[in-house]
Amino acid sequence: MNVETLKKRMQKDRAMESITIRMPVDVIDDLKKLAPLLGYSGYQSLLRAYVGRGLREDLDKLEPVDRFADFVKMLKLQGVDGALIDQTLDEMLR
Repeated sequence: MNVETLKKRMQKDRAMESITIRMPVDVIDDLKKLAPLLGYSGYQSLLRAYVGRGLREDLDKLEPVDRFADFVKMLKLQGVDGALIDQTLDEMLR
């Protein structure tokens, strides 16, 4: 995740939206027990932290793919033959 996006994510005054999610009662009970032990004010804060962590991990995994696609796009815009790019990619992925 780039630095600017991370700075925005760390701001305390970000807009919030209420949602409804169905979860098993035992999972909610476990979250309620864990939250204070981990230093969270409540189970919803812990749940947001879990979702945020998973989201950042997945976004970080996908970012190189996006950047690679942008790189290929730029090569094509610069006039590099698409067939040559495809051939090179095929050889790299073997």
